[in-house]
Amino acid sequence: MSMETETRNYCERIHTVKKYIYEHIDEPLNRQVLAEMVGFSVPHFHRLFTAETGESIAAYVRRVRLERAGRKLRMGAIDITEVALAAGYDTHAAFGKAFKQQFGLSPSEFRQLDCQVATKILKKG
Repeated sequence: MSMETETRNYCERIHTVKKYIYEHIDEPLNRQVLAEMVGFSVPHFHRLFTAETGESIAAYVRRVRLERAGRKLRMGAIDITEVALAAGYDTHAAFGKAFKQQFGLSPSEFRQLDCQVATKILKKG
Protein backbone atom coordinates (compact mmCIF):
# COMPACT_ATOMS: atom_id res chain seq x y z
CA MET A 1 0.00 0.00 0.00
CA SER A 2 1.43 3.38 -0.97
CA MET A 3 1.92 6.10 1.63
CA GLU A 4 -0.72 8.22 -0.13
CA THR A 5 -3.26 5.37 -0.03
CA GLU A 6 -2.47 4.70 3.62
CA THR A 7 -2.88 8.40 4.51
CA ARG A 8 -6.22 8.56 2.66
CA ASN A 9 -7.32 5.39 4.49
CA TYR A 10 -6.45 7.01 7.86
CA CYS A 11 -8.33 10.18 6.91
CA GLU A 12 -11.39 8.16 5.93
CA ARG A 13 -11.32 6.29 9.23
CA ILE A 14 -10.99 9.53 11.22
CA HIS A 15 -13.88 10.96 9.20
CA THR A 16 -15.93 7.87 10.14
CA VAL A 17 -15.22 8.54 13.82
CA LYS A 18 -16.10 12.24 13.49
CA LYS A 19 -19.40 11.32 11.83
CA TYR A 20 -20.09 8.79 14.59
CA ILE A 21 -19.37 11.44 17.25
CA TYR A 22 -21.85 13.85 15.66
CA GLU A 23 -24.51 11.15 15.38
CA HIS A 24 -23.99 9.94 18.99
CA ILE A 25 -23.13 13.21 20.71
CA ASP A 26 -25.71 12.58 23.47
CA GLU A 27 -24.08 9.31 24.43
CA PRO A 28 -20.91 8.69 26.42
CA LEU A 29 -18.05 8.63 23.91
CA ASN A 30 -15.22 6.40 25.08
CA ARG A 31 -11.99 6.76 23.11
CA GLN A 32 -11.29 3.02 23.52
CA VAL A 33 -14.56 2.23 21.73
CA LEU A 34 -13.89 4.88 19.07
CA ALA A 35 -10.39 3.50 18.44
CA GLU A 36 -11.65 -0.08 18.19
CA MET A 37 -14.39 1.05 15.81
CA VAL A 38 -11.75 1.93 13.21
CA GLY A 39 -9.19 -0.73 14.14
CA PHE A 40 -6.55 1.33 15.95
CA SER A 41 -4.93 1.08 19.35
CA VAL A 42 -5.88 4.00 21.63
CA PRO A 43 -2.42 5.67 21.48
CA HIS A 44 -2.23 5.34 17.67
CA PHE A 45 -5.81 6.56 17.28
CA HIS A 46 -5.13 9.51 19.59
CA ARG A 47 -2.06 10.53 17.53
CA LEU A 48 -3.90 10.21 14.21
CA PHE A 49 -7.04 11.96 15.42
CA THR A 50 -5.07 14.86 16.89
CA ALA A 51 -2.94 15.16 13.72
CA GLU A 52 -6.05 15.15 11.51
CA THR A 53 -8.26 17.50 13.55
CA GLY A 54 -5.77 19.58 15.54
CA GLU A 55 -7.65 18.60 18.72
CA SER A 56 -7.57 15.71 21.13
CA ILE A 57 -10.60 13.43 21.08
CA ALA A 58 -11.85 14.91 24.37
CA ALA A 59 -11.42 18.50 23.12
CA TYR A 60 -13.20 17.66 19.86
CA VAL A 61 -16.17 16.07 21.65
CA ARG A 62 -16.34 18.98 24.12
CA ARG A 63 -16.32 21.52 21.26
CA VAL A 64 -19.03 19.68 19.31
CA ARG A 65 -21.21 19.51 22.43
CA LEU A 66 -20.67 23.19 23.20
CA GLU A 67 -21.44 24.19 19.61
CA ARG A 68 -24.68 22.24 19.81
CA ALA A 69 -25.43 23.95 23.13
CA GLY A 70 -24.81 27.31 21.47
CA ARG A 71 -27.27 26.45 18.70
CA LYS A 72 -29.86 25.47 21.33
CA LEU A 73 -29.34 28.80 23.10
CA ARG A 74 -29.77 30.65 19.81
CA MET A 75 -32.94 28.72 19.04
CA GLY A 76 -34.48 29.97 22.28
CA ALA A 77 -33.73 27.31 24.88
CA ILE A 78 -34.97 28.98 28.05
CA ASP A 79 -33.26 27.01 30.79
CA ILE A 80 -29.47 27.21 30.60
CA THR A 81 -29.17 24.42 33.19
CA GLU A 82 -31.13 22.12 30.86
CA VAL A 83 -28.78 23.01 28.01
CA ALA A 84 -25.82 22.41 30.34
CA LEU A 85 -27.07 18.95 31.31
CA ALA A 86 -27.70 18.05 27.66
CA ALA A 87 -24.12 19.09 26.89
CA GLY A 88 -22.82 16.72 29.56
CA TYR A 89 -22.18 19.20 32.37
CA ASP A 90 -23.41 18.56 35.91
CA THR A 91 -23.86 22.22 36.82
CA HIS A 92 -24.73 25.54 35.24
CA ALA A 93 -21.41 26.92 36.57
CA ALA A 94 -19.26 24.20 34.98
CA PHE A 95 -21.08 24.65 31.68
CA GLY A 96 -20.74 28.43 31.84
CA LYS A 97 -17.00 28.18 32.45
CA ALA A 98 -16.45 25.71 29.59
CA PHE A 99 -18.68 27.73 27.25
CA LYS A 100 -16.79 30.94 28.03
CA GLN A 101 -13.43 29.19 27.52
CA GLN A 102 -14.59 27.91 24.13
CA PHE A 103 -16.34 31.01 22.78
CA GLY A 104 -15.19 33.95 24.92
CA LEU A 105 -18.71 34.74 26.12
CA SER A 106 -21.02 33.43 28.82
CA PRO A 107 -24.09 31.48 27.64
CA SER A 108 -26.31 34.45 28.60
CA GLU A 109 -24.14 36.90 26.64
CA PHE A 110 -24.04 34.53 23.68
CA ARG A 111 -27.82 34.19 23.65
CA GLN A 112 -28.18 37.97 23.25
CA LEU A 113 -25.94 38.20 20.17
CA ASP A 114 -27.16 39.04 16.72
CA CYS A 115 -27.80 35.81 14.79
CA GLN A 116 -25.04 36.35 12.21
CA VAL A 117 -22.45 37.14 14.89
CA ALA A 118 -23.45 34.04 16.88
CA THR A 119 -23.19 31.86 13.77
CA LYS A 120 -19.69 33.17 13.05
CA ILE A 121 -18.60 32.43 16.62
CA LEU A 122 -19.94 28.87 16.43
CA LYS A 123 -18.19 28.23 13.10
CA LYS A 124 -14.93 29.66 14.41
CA GLY A 125 -15.16 27.81 17.75
